[in-house]
Order: sequence, then C-alpha cells, then structure tokens
Amino acid sequence: MWHAMPVSTPSHHLHHGPKQLMGRSFPPFILRALPQLSHCRRRCYAYATVTVIPMASTATTRRRPRRGSKGPNADLSRTLTDCTRRGDAAAAMAAFDAAVDADADAVPRLSAHQYNQLLHLLAATDRSSFPSPPAAAARRVFAHMLQAAAPPSEATITSLARVIAADPASAADEAFELVATMKDKYGLSPRLRSYGPVLAAFRRAGEAAKAYAVEAHMTASGVSPEEPELAALLDVSSRAGDADKVYEYMHKLRQAVHCVSEETAGVVEAWFRSDEAATAGKPQWDAAQVKDAIVANGGGCHRLGWLGTGPWTVQRVRVGDADQCGGCRFHLACIDIDMEETQRFADSVAGLALERETKTNFSRFQEWLEANKDYQAIVDGANIALYQQNFAEGGFSLTQLDGVITELRDRYHGKWPLVILHNKRISKLMENSSNRHLIETWRTNGALYTSPSGSNDDWYWLYAAIKLNCLLVTNDEMRDHIFELLGPSFFPKWKQRHRLQLRR
Repeated sequence: MWHAMPVSTPSHHLHHGPKQLMGRSFPPFILRALPQLSHCRRRCYAYATVTVIPMASTATTRRRPRRGSKGPNADLSRTLTDCTRRGDAAAAMAAFDAAVDADADAVPRLSAHQYNQLLHLLAATDRSSFPSPPAAAARRVFAHMLQAAAPPSEATITSLARVIAADPASAADEAFELVATMKDKYGLSPRLRSYGPVLAAFRRAGEAAKAYAVEAHMTASGVSPEEPELAALLDVSSRAGDADKVYEYMHKLRQAVHCVSEETAGVVEAWFRSDEAATAGKPQWDAAQVKDAIVANGGGCHRLGWLGTGPWTVQRVRVGDADQCGGCRFHLACIDIDMEETQRFADSVAGLALERETKTNFSRFQEWLEANKDYQAIVDGANIALYQQNFAEGGFSLTQLDGVITELRDRYHGKWPLVILHNKRISKLMENSSNRHLIETWRTNGALYTSPSGSNDDWYWLYAAIKLNCLLVTNDEMRDHIFELLGPSFFPKWKQRHRLQLRR
C-alpha cells in the first residue's frame, strides 16, 4: 500500500555512549593659472608661478545646492519618498501624473531608483484602494522611465511584470514577455523572483502549457525553481490531468524540498485523490528493473513513472521512532543522491583537492583508494579522537577512536573501517609503545591511511566517503571555507545521508 504524505528526512547518528590639494583649501582668490604639480622620487612638489588677484569682499565661493533645496521636480521627489514610506501608491501616482501634466513636453527628472519606487508601490498596492488599474499606471511610469533614459534594472522589470501579471484584465503573456526579453533588450538577467508572478498568473488561468514554457525559460536562464514555483507547476499540471508532468514535478519537489508546507501538501493530496491519479499508471512492470532503478537513483524511488492503477490511499500519519510509517507500517527508505550525482560530486571534490594539495600526494591516494574499495565506513580519526577532550587530562584519545572502530566492526560483521589520520599525528603516537601496538594492528588490517605532511586530511576522508558511497564518521559540521566551495547542490543532502556523529 502506497501513501502520499509530506515527511521530513530522518537524520542519522552513531551513538557511542571637492578634494583638497595637499590638505589645504584654496582661499577666496581667483587663480589666473592653476598650479602645475610634478612628482619626484623624494616626494617633493614643484609649483609653477601663479598670479593671484583678490576678489571683492562681496564675492562668495560657489557651492553645490544643499540637499532639500528647490530644483526641477524637487517637490515630486520628496512626495515620492514620503509615499514610499507610507506605502501610498495612489498619492504617489497622483503626484507623478500632476508633474507630467504640468508640462506635457517635459519628462519628470527622476532617478532610476525613484521610478523603481513607483513601480514597487504599484506592485504592492491594494487594488481596492487604487482608483484605476495599477497595470495601466505601471505602463505609464515605465514609458516615462525609458523616455527619460533612466536605465531599468532587473527590479524594474520584475515589479512591472508583477503588476501586469496580477491584473485580471490583462493577459499574463505580456508579463512573461517582459521577463523573457529583459536579457536581449536591456542586458538584464532574470532572477527567481522575476518568474514567480508569471507562474502564479498562468496557474490561476489554468494554462498549463504556458506555465511549462515559463519553467523551460527558467532552466535556460540557470534559475532553479523552489517550493512556491514547483507547487504552482504541480497544481496547474494536476488540474490539467497531465500525469507525466505531475510525476516530473513531484520528483523535482522531492529533490528540492525536505519538508513541504501545508499549502503544498494540499496540492499533493488533491492530485492523489483525483480520478486522473487513479487511472494513471502501468498495470504491469518488471520487478527486477524497478529494483535496479531504485539502486541507481539513490534508494527510495525508481523514476520509471506511475506503476499500478486504482485509487490511492491518502492519509496523514506520523513517522515512528524506528522510521516506520504510521499508516502502512513499512520502514521509510533513506534517499541518497543518485549515482550520476555521486560521480560528479566526487569529481568536484577531487578537482578542488588537486588544486590545493600536492598533486602527486592526492593522486597517489586516489590510486590507492581505487585498489581498496571494500570499505563500509570512513573515520575522521583526529576529529573522533579529540571529541570532548577539552579537560585537564584530555588529549588525543586513541582509546576513544578504537572504541568507534570496534562498534563499526560490530555493525558491519567484522569488516574494518578506514581511518584517515595525518602523518604527523601517527609519528607522535608511535613514540608510545601501547599506541604503537594499536596502530600496527590497524595497519595490518588495512584500516589506516596516513595523509602526508603538508596535506589537509579533510580532503582525504571526504573524497573517500563520497567515492566509495559509504558512511563518514565525524563530528565536523563541515561549515568552513573548504566545504563552502562545494556549493549547495549535492553537499547538504549527501551530508545528511552519510554523516554519522559520535555522541555520549
């Protein structure tokens, strides 16, 4: 029995136990000839002869107009600033239109920022408090902005598209056209916020094909949809009865969102309760093919499309302490990144390591690991040995590290994990005879790899855990600059699935 429900991914833990010249201002004199400065190596200055004529006592130096002084459209600027503060779009547009009507041949001298203020106000205004359609007002503002040669920004186009997309009397196609052409017309790259209003408009109109076109443009622009956008796509495809698209967006939602919102959960439930969901699916399938596909996709999903027909059982349940579904009583599967993503992730880490490490050292480790693949767990030796050792008698605890190794061997039926330790640590530890015996035991059983002097062992244990697709035992939160280089695409999900922590 399959159940459709929003769930959180379970976590995993290993429980063990005006500039001035030379600093001077010029006096109120008219300079007949400007001083000529020449630099020499001793930082001396030579001046040309200057003839100075005293000015009349009534003369004053020329100053810039003070802020707030009257100038072209100064009143309009102040009004717009005040209206923005109050969120009063109607008053702002009234002031703008009055300034335009006062001199039909003149364009209000506003900065690009002030035009953006107007458009933002119109995008956020309550329609009931606005005397005319905000979309018409926004088009007027934008036309004046272009006429005044004020450069539009991404925020300009996004606000304009937002106003137009929200207008029931106008088609969302115009809003999409604005977003889709901002790159060619103005050299601007759309952002995620640029697409949201357009998708919402096509969702309201039930125009699934146009919503798919928006998503295609997002992909071409390198913009990834997040939960609100995916929920809109899922909803519009669900109401259109497009089972294949629903399946596609369901998986994109699974990959992008760990736990869905109440609104998105409602969209998911609506699909599984629909007649289209009951009839979508293959009546027969190859069980072996499904099993292989689940492994290839990181576990938990096969991505072969809808399998089986008939009504779905839809209910909201709790997940038990043992990761058991409260409805069907099956254990929930852990979802990992797929094989292709794992390989790209490993290649990315290796590339970064080879840039920062001595190339021959890390390449030698890669070759060694290729010949020694049979590990189920990698241990960050230094991190585990130093865990909670910040007390007077504390230090590098080889006994603590050995305890973790023993527990891992018990878990994996006697198979040894791989411990990564820096060479300088090993050299120091070998001075103690009891330590020496333990380290030699690890070496004899292939459970120890020492990273060479001058290396950062973080690269070694991270690469090994990714390449072998196994567990990593470390309390390192992996938040420093090394891990920031890996980006947000694979790393957070991989870390959640593969890292085990030592806890007392």
